[in-house]
Amino acid sequence: MNRYIALLRGINISGKNKISMSELKASFLALGYKEVLSYLNSGNIIFCCNAEDKIRISSDIRLMINKEFELDIPVLVILQNELKTLLDKKPDWWESVDKEWYDNLIFVMPTSSAEEIAEKVGDPTADLERISVCERYIFWSFDRKKYSKANWWRKTASSGIGELLTIRTANTLKKIAHM
Repeated sequence: MNRYIALLRGINISGKNKISMSELKASFLALGYKEVLSYLNSGNIIFCCNAEDKIRISSDIRLMINKEFELDIPVLVILQNELKTLLDKKPDWWESVDKEWYDNLIFVMPTSSAEEIAEKVGDPTADLERISVCERYIFWSFDRKKYSKANWWRKTASSGIGELLTIRTANTLKKIAHM
């Protein structure tokens, strides 16, 4: 069996797109997935299944969420081992001990590429943020105190870009990579 992580975009944020994690876990089990775990209340589901087509798994989960919860939620599925390997490729500045910086990983939905996202968003604001494209992902860090002035902060949630990605913090990723 393969161990996967499903990242659900935009659930349980500011009272919108509410989904109970216990109900969501039950729905994953009803799809035939095994060893279903959730982390936080923001759409991080770890599970096992025999299937190997991540696009198909994502589609099945998205359809289930639409049917069970009447929400249209983008879903990105990644192998847990793939996430571990990706985290091993992090740039030196990402996940530093400097608490002035906030480290995130941008997951690009399969309909787009990391390069396209980087081009649409533009250059990071000097001295306020850093990015590094790695395969289909973008390591991104920003200054905790001045984030609102950062180009990527404003644009990653904007129309035409926000729906093409989902973002997780370094702390969340370290946890779900080893659950």
